[in-house]
Amino acid sequence: MKPTLTIEYCPKCGWLLRAAYMAQEILNTFEADLNGVLLKPSSISGRYTISIDSREIFDRKRQGAFPEIKMLKQLIRDEVNPSKKLGHSDIKP
Repeated sequence: MKPTLTIEYCPKCGWLLRAAYMAQEILNTFEADLNGVLLKPSSISGRYTISIDSREIFDRKRQGAFPEIKMLKQLIRDEVNPSKKLGHSDIKP
């Protein structure tokens, strides 16, 4: 079964649009590799985490910033389909 990616965001912080944008980018790139993307409002202020099947791959508080979409796509690719080519979003040697 394909994994589900969850973006948990703080609605009090106004981060729904950021989460929706990232969900759109992720689905455009990983449509065939994911079961779907879940946007989950958090009851914890300041939370912005991204997980794949409950396994956290990004936490804004730990990283000190929001993820760049290029870096996020690389993290997701490494988890769900390591052989997938990301074109201009791939890591440059």
